[in-house]
Amino acid sequence: MEYLLPILFFFVALIYSSVGLGGGSSYTALMTIFGINYIIIPTASLSLNLIVTSISMVNFWRNGYGRIALITPFLITSIPMTYLAGSLNLPKGIFQLILLFTLILVVVRIYVLRELQYLFYLSGKQKWMFMLALGAILGFVAGSVGIGGGIYLVPLIVMFGLGSEKEAAAAGTIFIWVNSLAGVFARTQAGTFNIDFIFPLIGAVIAGAVAGSYLGSSKFHAKTIQKIMGLVIIFAIIFLFRGIL
Repeated sequence: MEYLLPILFFFVALIYSSVGLGGGSSYTALMTIFGINYIIIPTASLSLNLIVTSISMVNFWRNGYGRIALITPFLITSIPMTYLAGSLNLPKGIFQLILLFTLILVVVRIYVLRELQYLFYLSGKQKWMFMLALGAILGFVAGSVGIGGGIYLVPLIVMFGLGSEKEAAAAGTIFIWVNSLAGVFARTQAGTFNIDFIFPLIGAVIAGAVAGSYLGSSKFHAKTIQKIMGLVIIFAIIFLFRGIL
């Protein structure tokens, strides 16, 4: 596992950064499969999210896809909720249930809603209410189980006509980065930051993120590869079911 996890995490960072995501769902899934202590899983995922999206953010925003007005409403509610959830000392059973539900939604997002073409029109007030509510929900998910929420945020931005695919990816990078920072800060204060475990994985995700975010922000599309990564999440769901039962 000492060498296998960094190799796997390199490919996760490569794939997810190419579409503006941090990879938290797959980091969490892999650590669950490998039996990592549940207490350090969210902190490790958020830390790696922070590194991957910091690189992705530069490439997407440098190419002109960033819109402050698009991401701000999501951040208003997500930051405090991420910090709150990261400060909670959840029992293992509650953590597993939240993670299980979250990973199931990720699988639905990848395989069932991948080709969803519906567009919904929101008025000014409806748009703000939607963005604030979604920010709060995804912030809590980020802080509690370490999944940054970008895998939900990016397609919803497109679906509700809030931005283009590239603008959504750029928004996803900063959303994940900011909330990962808030979550890491909260969990460091709570004493669940394990640098000895995280440090060997940092180099792997940096290399993957540099390659993936460059390809994604310029010419690469990774939907097909995301479906392959979805298999990892399905295995994690099976392991969680076994653990809960």
